[in-house]
Amino acid sequence: MAALGLAGLGPGEAAAAAQALALPAESFGNDPRLELAWAMRAHQHAQIHFNLISSVDPKFLRLTPLDDRIYAEFRGRFPELRVDVLEPEELKSEPAKAKWRPFCLSFQDLVEDFNFGTLLRLDSRQDYSEENSIFATRIQFFAIEIARNREGWNDAVYGKPR
Repeated sequence: MAALGLAGLGPGEAAAAAQALALPAESFGNDPRLELAWAMRAHQHAQIHFNLISSVDPKFLRLTPLDDRIYAEFRGRFPELRVDVLEPEELKSEPAKAKWRPFCLSFQDLVEDFNFGTLLRLDSRQDYSEENSIFATRIQFFAIEIARNREGWNDAVYGKPR
């Protein structure tokens, strides 16, 4: 459904949405145009990410200059978290949020836009889709996707035609 809304944006609307994204969050209530702009940005990020892991061997891929640190801290705090197929409750339940919050905040001054919403695939073997995607923070996305790259879970999509 969001794809239809995104496709309906003309050049002027897209430019206005981009300009709105530069304003502080306090400037907005629940503006549907802003939500659409964020959805559009998250969708573009997802497309770029999947194209990247489909065409570059994920074990050689670096998503940030801090990949080593993000991975070490992630696995130090979440050693048993399965990243091949995520359970939404591992990210969204109240106990999970309490565990994730200190991890996320530890990257507040290190990772630009660490808390921006982005799409994250639930099953690492599949493309982004409505059924296979959830919203997560950018640092959660980096932590999980870096782990998937290093642990071989994204190998399933490397070279896979779209």
